[in-house]
Amino acid sequence: NTVTSVIEYVFDGSRFRVHVTDPELEQAGLQYANFTLILGGVASPRVGNPRMDPPTQSEPFADQARAFVEARLLHRELKISLHGTDKSGICAVGTVHHPKGNIGVELLKNGLARVSDWSARMMNPLDIPAFRVAENNAKRTNLGVWHSYAPPQLSGDAEIIGQVIEVLTGDTIAILPAGQAYDSETKLKKVSLASVRSPRVGNERTNKPDEPYANECKDRLRVLCTGKNVKVTIHYERDIPMGQNTEKRQFGTISVGKREDVGEVLVSEGLAATQHHRDDEEKSPRYDLLVAAENGAKTAGKGMHSKKEYKNNTTNDLTDPKKAKAYSGSLMRAGKLKAVVEYVFNGSRYKIFVPTENCHIIFALENLKSPQPSAPSSIVSRGQARPAEPFGDASKRHARLSVLQRTVEIFCKGVTMGGVITGELYVGGGAQRRDFGLEMVGAGLASVDQRKIDYGEASRTIVDAQAHAKSNKVGLWATFKEKQEPVAKLAMKANEKNATVKLSEICTGNSFFIQYAGDEAINVIDKSMRIFTADNGTSGAPCDLKNGKIVAALYNDGSEKLWYRAKILERKGAKAKVLFVDYGNVSVVSISTQLRPLDIQLGVDRIPAIAKEAVLALTVTRGLDDDDGVNAARFLQQSCWGKEMTGRIFCENEGKLVIALYEANMTTSINEQMISEGLARVSRKNEIDVLCEKVVRPDSLTDFAGDLSLSESTARKSRIGMWRYGDIGDDDEEE
Repeated sequence: NTVTSVIEYVFDGSRFRVHVTDPELEQAGLQYANFTLILGGVASPRVGNPRMDPPTQSEPFADQARAFVEARLLHRELKISLHGTDKSGICAVGTVHHPKGNIGVELLKNGLARVSDWSARMMNPLDIPAFRVAENNAKRTNLGVWHSYAPPQLSGDAEIIGQVIEVLTGDTIAILPAGQAYDSETKLKKVSLASVRSPRVGNERTNKPDEPYANECKDRLRVLCTGKNVKVTIHYERDIPMGQNTEKRQFGTISVGKREDVGEVLVSEGLAATQHHRDDEEKSPRYDLLVAAENGAKTAGKGMHSKKEYKNNTTNDLTDPKKAKAYSGSLMRAGKLKAVVEYVFNGSRYKIFVPTENCHIIFALENLKSPQPSAPSSIVSRGQARPAEPFGDASKRHARLSVLQRTVEIFCKGVTMGGVITGELYVGGGAQRRDFGLEMVGAGLASVDQRKIDYGEASRTIVDAQAHAKSNKVGLWATFKEKQEPVAKLAMKANEKNATVKLSEICTGNSFFIQYAGDEAINVIDKSMRIFTADNGTSGAPCDLKNGKIVAALYNDGSEKLWYRAKILERKGAKAKVLFVDYGNVSVVSISTQLRPLDIQLGVDRIPAIAKEAVLALTVTRGLDDDDGVNAARFLQQSCWGKEMTGRIFCENEGKLVIALYEANMTTSINEQMISEGLARVSRKNEIDVLCEKVVRPDSLTDFAGDLSLSESTARKSRIGMWRYGDIGDDDEEE
């Protein structure tokens, strides 16, 4: 392929008109023929054409490159090695052999040309390193066309070491950097292989099919990387269009174990191709090795370079409930099956591919329930998202970290009405093999279905694991409280007890809400609701507005807006009247902007309401529409608000605690003081008798009633408060 020729004319630094003088081509009739030669491996700036209308200007450094070549090659008879032609087949591509060296390397060394990848592919791979070195030296010293060149600026680290969590496509992975906790999806770094293009996976919504070998390439990358620690060297970044927005993507070389470049493995096996870059684009430093690997795959006819027709592997989709139920028997009879987890819906439900059965199934861990995680953005945008539950995202992340895209073992035990295959799942091998369901329950990231426990279907091992998680208060059991049996309370008479309390809301002179001092539940629910606010923001969401329903209501205490637990009392058009169950205050809020569903884990059945409604024992005051009623409420506020009081709790009546309040080191109750000031009176005898039937020691309540009666007699004689006009009479009694 070597021809003796004379360089007759130089169009620009890398294109010449050549006159053939080789005597060996005389018989072929090609001696003294002319052709256009493109210098292989380089591209110089184009020289302008003054004869065009309008005339075109020369590109920067084009004239210098042309002069550089003319001084060394013009009208010289030289040997030319031919490699091929351009796309049109008109121009030949070749290398000019000069006694002093390679003119292409000299052009690159002086910054008068760039490496041309399309023509370099035709050359001997051993010739290319000299071209790359010369170009890199010109870049480093900003010579010629590289006068304004600056190395690519990276927005992140130039090197990432971490664990591969997921293979997104045949050339893109998600990495959790070493030393970082996987507590948010934002911690993952998305990295693509530099200068490598994998076949694209199709889109079912747009009926776009998969490109040949797309699934094979992705699966090969999964086997090489998923769950393993890798080292990524970032070379450049690109802005990738993502719908209406763009995403800054990092491209680099991924090394895992003894494999220096995972991209080279894919290319050498014919599962991916090298990217065709523009001459001025950044590329992988290993680009020439990638091209050599691709040429080897082409020569061997591997993968996408094979001449055989590609046959797409069709799998049996058992995510359809009817198909799943029909096929479930064979899966259960198969016993232990090797499978690959392709997608994680939540901590205990996955989409799995079973290679031996060539089918996809929806698989759930038997007898377990995981909290609901946050919905994907696509579902949120359609308004179909279910509210996330506490630890739902943590449960899903743990499953992604442990089993996503891993080869696991499954034992199919049953199938639900919805076509979900249930069973056991084991991850790891040898001494590292473990029951993943048991791991989730022990970590407090899943719970055992109570019905399965009641029916004896749940194994003793997994029930014990849940009991240990409860006792250790890990995961979703951190805020759990056992339900109290209301029937047992009704069947028993109340024992008088003392407790330290604080008033959280005053309703009237003798009605208020209290919180028990030192109750740890106060800190737990405060922290939980702050997390709820951080996760959901301060925007409202549609929710159930039935009277008595527990929801989240937005309240501004003057310093910040937070969500609090509230009970719907009444709906009034576009507003609702709610009771904040942890404080006792009532407010009217906007339904659309100040209400949203409450997470199940934060319901009052899991964490009882902290504020307890109470009344002053045997003490009757007037309403707030009366001056005496207002004065009674003020007296209660001045005596008790902001203080820790000793509460003498006699019993519970109609859901309210019957209580006497005492200040520290005082023997006279607030009840007696209020009555002695003429701001209240003693309950009637029939009301006292009703309460006496609810207590274990009625004599204690009777003695307390006697003390209150003495205080009332004193106020009546002194004509103060409600007694200032004499006895209040029967009409007032009825009120």
